[in-house]
Order: sequence, then structure tokens, then C-alpha cells
Amino acid sequence: MVTYAVKTPPQHGAWADYLDVWRAADDIDTYSIAWNFDHFYPLNDPIDGPCLEGWTTLAALARETKRLRIGTMVTGMHYRHPAVTANMAVTLDHVSDGRFILGLGAGWYIPESEAYGIPLGSLKERMDRFDEGVEVITSMLTQNSTSFSGKYFELEDAMCNPKPLQKPRMPIVIGGRGEKRTLRTVAKHADMWDALMTPVEEYQRLHGVLKQHCAAVGRDVSEISTSVHLPWNVDDDPAALAARTVDYDGAGVDMIVFSMRGPYLASMLEPLAAELGKL
Repeated sequence: MVTYAVKTPPQHGAWADYLDVWRAADDIDTYSIAWNFDHFYPLNDPIDGPCLEGWTTLAALARETKRLRIGTMVTGMHYRHPAVTANMAVTLDHVSDGRFILGLGAGWYIPESEAYGIPLGSLKERMDRFDEGVEVITSMLTQNSTSFSGKYFELEDAMCNPKPLQKPRMPIVIGGRGEKRTLRTVAKHADMWDALMTPVEEYQRLHGVLKQHCAAVGRDVSEISTSVHLPWNVDDDPAALAARTVDYDGAGVDMIVFSMRGPYLASMLEPLAAELGKL
């Protein structure tokens, strides 16, 4: 049965509003997970508008919630060294009492990368870096020490202590639709695949590609749960928005992420939950 999540991209809004939404979601059993994002510029115009940093807000939101699983959908690999990301992930897992889910992606948003002088690179370079980074993070979360020699990252007997509260590590979700590289990395490392805002038919086709990658690495695709995003605007009719989830549920999607577009109003949550409860 499909589950439901709330996402508050921390852009064009105020901290108090995100906090109100997460507190409200924590009190409504319909929603099982709450997400934010990992960007420094808004994704929607104007890009010079306010945008809070995702990981620090997530740490604060972790202490303001008790039930929800929490995560950043998804962390750009090029923004931080993977050893740093691994340590941040462990810290969030402890701060949240084992409710943290680690979202990872190769990175894509050119304006902020160029403005900050953070090399993004070609698509091949992004994916090569991403594959190395996921391997580093997975090792650091589970092994006593990690040594790694790659094109982008070099580690020698690197430690990450303590280990996550969740064993053997917190779940990893990888977001993206790249058929050759991203889905192959999902097959090798992820516990969840996020297909972003993808129509049902395209989701089904891509899930077939993921199944092929899983077969190639000797993994059962059923081990990997899936999610898609639905945009959630303040003037959306709750009944119509809830109805959009039915086809995804029928297609085997495990989680629907309702991604708020602002303004971020806690009062939006209960009416949608009521409509979802009727399905």
C-alpha cells in the first residue's frame, strides 16, 4: 500500500512556516516522512529569493518532531566531500533517534554551482564522482575504517564514529532518472529510488530499466522501494490531488511525496489527509 510524505523545499518561505508544517505533519498519521531539499538558491523564480540551507534546518526539525522519518531529497554529491556527508548523516541519525533517511544525488543545479565556484562538471564527470562518493559513504557508515583511491576522492584509513543508530546503516534513497548510470547506481546501493515528477507510464518504463540493472548485479528489484513527487500548490483541490495518487498506487509506487510550492501553510495538511483516507 502506498504511503505519503510531505516536502517543504526551504525556498521563498520563512523558518516559522516550515516548522509549523512539520509539527502538523508529525501529528497526522497519514504522513510517514517529511523531506526538504539541498540547494542554496531557490529552484523557482526569483532565484535571488530566500533559501535556507537544508541540512542545518533538518537538524532543527529533527528535534521538533517525534514520529516522522526525515530526510533531504536529495543531497548533491558535489557540494560536500562524501566523508563529510557520512559524518553529517550519522549525526542526523543520532539527533533524530534513528529516523533519518539519507538522500543522495549527483547534482545538477548550474546557477548556484557556478556562483559558488563549486565544480559540477559534465554529466559523465558528475556520475563518475557520484559513483565514487556513494561507495565512500556506504563504506564509512558500515566499516571500521575506509581506504579509497579514485579520480575524485582519496581516503586512507578514514573513520566515521559513532556508527548510525539504524543497522547496518540508515536507508539510502537515490534520486534521478538516468537510465545508464543513475539507475545502475540505484541497483547497486540504494534502498529507495525517487523518480522525481514522472508520469505514471514513464515511471513504469524506468522501473523496468531498474529491474534490468538489478538483474545484472544480482539483486531483486523488490528490495528497492520507490517514490514519486507530486507538486502541491496552495490552491490545489485536496480531493483532486488525492485522486492523482491512485494510478501511481496501481503502478506499484511505494511513496507519494507531496512537494509544497508555497506559501507553506500547516492548515493544508489535514484536508489532504482526510481525502487520502477516503481512497
